[in-house]
Amino acid sequence: MNLAALFSGGKDSTFAIYKEKQRGNQITCAVSVFPKSDESTFLHYPNIEITILQASSMKIPHLFGKTNSDNVETEMQEIEKLLEQAKKDYSIEGLVHGGILSKFQKERFEKIGTKLNLKIFSPLWKINQKEYLKELIASKFRFIITSVSSAGLDESWLGKEITLEDVEKLDNLATKHGFNLSFEGGEAETLVLDCPLFSSPIKIIDSKKSWDGYRGRFEITQAILEQ
Repeated sequence: MNLAALFSGGKDSTFAIYKEKQRGNQITCAVSVFPKSDESTFLHYPNIEITILQASSMKIPHLFGKTNSDNVETEMQEIEKLLEQAKKDYSIEGLVHGGILSKFQKERFEKIGTKLNLKIFSPLWKINQKEYLKELIASKFRFIITSVSSAGLDESWLGKEITLEDVEKLDNLATKHGFNLSFEGGEAETLVLDCPLFSSPIKIIDSKKSWDGYRGRFEITQAILEQ
């Protein structure tokens, strides 16, 4: 089946593509919406423009748009517009997303699917979060944390590539502080630097950190596809 992928560049949306390709589906395009600001409660914000490089590395067409509002309905309208274009240009029959626990997101994607006659694929839905992180690393996904906004996650995690040892540390912190280990609640955001889908890894040339004592962001100011 020809699918479009809702793509943020983070671990979940990228791994969802990986799982659907393993199941024999074709990912004919990636769809990204660049939110107005980090105040968006629905869309991934940090380093979203790196999706352009990632899609190029995956060698799939990339449809993207921008919103001028952090309103969820405005963001949904932009997603719908891009999916209508994907139906026209790439004959998509379905949509894959990387949601794990958010009914808020899943129900809205299903609403769009019904409206546009697209089948919705949610390969990570209700997955065991710790086993999932281990599977990511075992599957040779290299990813970093690009923002944190939860008790228990300090500045030291910003820009850090996650290892198996880090999974154990994060599991202990999640238990102690009560956040979702997979960061589904927005406690942190991630960016995939390399994985089996990529023809070339992402190389970060320049970056900067911001930290206010509770929340922080790792902003990539320059990146290329490593040859």
